[in-house]
Amino acid sequence: MRKVNVVIVGATGAVGQELLNILDERNFPINELKLCATSRSAGTNIQFQGRNYIVEETTKDSFKGMDIALFAGGKASLEFAQAAVESGCVVIDNSSNYRMDPAVPLVVPEVNPEDVKWHKGIIANPNCSTIIMVVALKPIYDAAGIKRVVVSTYQAVSGAGKEGIEELTAQVKAILDGQEYPPNKFAHQIAFNLIPHIDVFQEMDYTKEEWKMVKETQKIMHDEQIKITATTVRVPVYRSHSESINIETERKLTSDEAKAILAKAPGIIVQDDVANKVYPMPLFTSGKDEVFVGRIREDNTVDNGLNLWVVGDQIRKGAATNTVQIAELLLKYDCLMEKK
Repeated sequence: MRKVNVVIVGATGAVGQELLNILDERNFPINELKLCATSRSAGTNIQFQGRNYIVEETTKDSFKGMDIALFAGGKASLEFAQAAVESGCVVIDNSSNYRMDPAVPLVVPEVNPEDVKWHKGIIANPNCSTIIMVVALKPIYDAAGIKRVVVSTYQAVSGAGKEGIEELTAQVKAILDGQEYPPNKFAHQIAFNLIPHIDVFQEMDYTKEEWKMVKETQKIMHDEQIKITATTVRVPVYRSHSESINIETERKLTSDEAKAILAKAPGIIVQDDVANKVYPMPLFTSGKDEVFVGRIREDNTVDNGLNLWVVGDQIRKGAATNTVQIAELLLKYDCLMEKK
């Protein structure tokens, strides 16, 4: 596999740091590496594979001579993605800025890998909760079709960044000491609480996070006929998102059939042994790349219903790992851009 020049934009953040870990773990073929961030983070020293890198401020010239640009998220891609493309660099973007653009592929490698072939310079990485869900949905969809999905998420505070982690920690300590710690990052106290509100409220009183799961899933699966409704909830867990997914299929699948189908699917680990209290939990899926599925059972209220409990590390598979997997597909399909 040819070696390529890679630039990471947002290299000092949580996703940027995880991108470096995964590039190393997967032995991604890097020729030249450049690390970029905001002016505030420029000058930071980062070690990677025994070498010291100094983080540079991102500018429109940061992409000259580079092959792949990994954007860790935020607003940076709005300012710099087009400059990267004009330099002949393929952008893989972790933000929501391009996800619903019909000219931009939205890719989960276990679900729609060949969509990378029609990119025009930018490929979008889906929302973390969407990625975790569609990895579990795809094998069921292929086997029996899907008419309807009802999903409730239980999302870790790290999904809100370092500030979310810090707020949970500080609030727990304050409350146990009999003190107060007013919410800042979240709308309400997150310690010892659940908040059914992630991102801003939009049409029909669904949040932006909930609409992402609806619209992104339909785009990734190439099926706008799938009916999807979502409720997204922030929970006082540090890392790994959990999802309760109810599926109505086109044809009947027994729970045993569903378990066998999921067990053979790429990127999935089935943990389903209720007699021995074995099922996925965020505490044990953190730091893993796979999507874990358990509590697989038939829904007795509809003819063709299934219930799944799905858990995945939203920083790895929900962001950084999926991004690196997309970069690997660019090399597999030989669809980098020609240098200008």
